[in-house]
Amino acid sequence: MKEIRVVQVGLGPLGRRIVQFMREREVFRIVGAVDIDPAAKGRDLGEVCSLPGMGVPVSGSLASALLGRGKADVAILATVSSMEAVTPQVEEIIAQGLPVVSTCEELSWPWEASPALARRIDKAARKAGVGVLATGVNPGFLMDSLPVALSAGCQAVECIRVTRIQDASSRRLPFQRKIGAGLSLAAFEAKRKEGTLRHVGLAQSMAMIAARMGWEIDRMEDELTPIVAEGRIETGAMSIEPGMAAGVQQIGRAFSGGSERITLVFRAAIGEPDPEDTVEITGTPNIRSTIKGGMNGDVATCAITLNAIPRLLAAGPGLHTMTDVPLVSYFA
Repeated sequence: MKEIRVVQVGLGPLGRRIVQFMREREVFRIVGAVDIDPAAKGRDLGEVCSLPGMGVPVSGSLASALLGRGKADVAILATVSSMEAVTPQVEEIIAQGLPVVSTCEELSWPWEASPALARRIDKAARKAGVGVLATGVNPGFLMDSLPVALSAGCQAVECIRVTRIQDASSRRLPFQRKIGAGLSLAAFEAKRKEGTLRHVGLAQSMAMIAARMGWEIDRMEDELTPIVAEGRIETGAMSIEPGMAAGVQQIGRAFSGGSERITLVFRAAIGEPDPEDTVEITGTPNIRSTIKGGMNGDVATCAITLNAIPRLLAAGPGLHTMTDVPLVSYFA
């Protein structure tokens, strides 16, 4: 495979991990990097990502990142989770004539929750002649495109249940904070009511599955509760006392024709004892597939983001989802 030239947009913990992964695979060449953090601007990308010098300065804008460094083939956008916030960022990139692979959860399937913004991106991408794809481990793979792929062996499907249980000890600190680890139960409840404490993407995953199954969703439910620490938990970044939140359990349910067709159970906590990822399909035949130990979300999201690039480059212009492009796989 020929060299893939990439501009990396966003150098938070996930963006830096993606850069590290690209350095380990010879097919990728990073030709630009963008981040809004003034402390990163002008520094060598390798230094920012705790790597040897790379000769790529971090820029404060996409235009300056591309100046004099040759045309990129694709941009990786690892910045925000919100569809509203990511839309102008995507538009700026595609205006430069670049395809975009994004880690934005709400962009993974935006057609129900944000149809106007989805159409806006799709129209701009088609006009520019480039593709846009959002992906990651979840949404993007474990709780949507994987069960869709497994259903290929079924003559009939009645319902789908996916359970993702994670030990968040190995996850990046922003993720641990996002699941409420270390909060008192009162603080957890306050953030739950604000809508700032939740896994983003269950609604998108349910909509993606339903669309591919041909199910018209009547309604969705989203139930969020804390996982309470029974003993003291120490991590490198926090101390969690008994009775405090160690993480979160979030259950999404989608109903069609009066029946619960899709159930997504997301459970993530510091010190979760039995992590695993399980897909259960009730149908003809019944299917149960379990990944013991589960997939590390940070590792898998970075890998899927990179592995999806050739599929996006081969796709036509417009806004795509993981169930639109050909099957994504590792490539050397």
